[in-house]
Amino acid sequence: MYSREESQRIKREFWVAFAEKYPRKWVLYDTKIKDFSFKFFVDNKKAQVLIDIEQRSDEKRLAYFEKLEALKNILEEEFIKDLVFEKNYTLESGKTISRIWVEKLGVGFSNKNNWDAIFDFFNEKMHALEMFYLEYDEFIKDVDSL
Repeated sequence: MYSREESQRIKREFWVAFAEKYPRKWVLYDTKIKDFSFKFFVDNKKAQVLIDIEQRSDEKRLAYFEKLEALKNILEEEFIKDLVFEKNYTLESGKTISRIWVEKLGVGFSNKNNWDAIFDFFNEKMHALEMFYLEYDEFIKDVDSL
């Protein structure tokens, strides 16, 4: 086991190495929708690429989630398979959000032998989600039409 400081240092090295291998600007929080973001996640068991929908209003959060759910077949057939859709996902903080994600199990940031596989997974899956979003963002943003 690593100390907390050592773990943080390795995690920093991981993200720097990822940015060097794939030097580009990701959409992430720049979706033009408040509290709707794309995220990378890695720990010592898995790597994930996520869409988090975190609106305070459950009505609005569910409206965005339902927009994405309506596009699920297109998303899975044309962009990315094996997505998990969870309408009511509870964070460790107790906050309920909606989350859509894909994951790669059995990898972790503390094993440098996993890094290339994680980086490639992150790049492939996030790129696919971004291409999907850029194509359908007008539809997704238009929750007032529901």
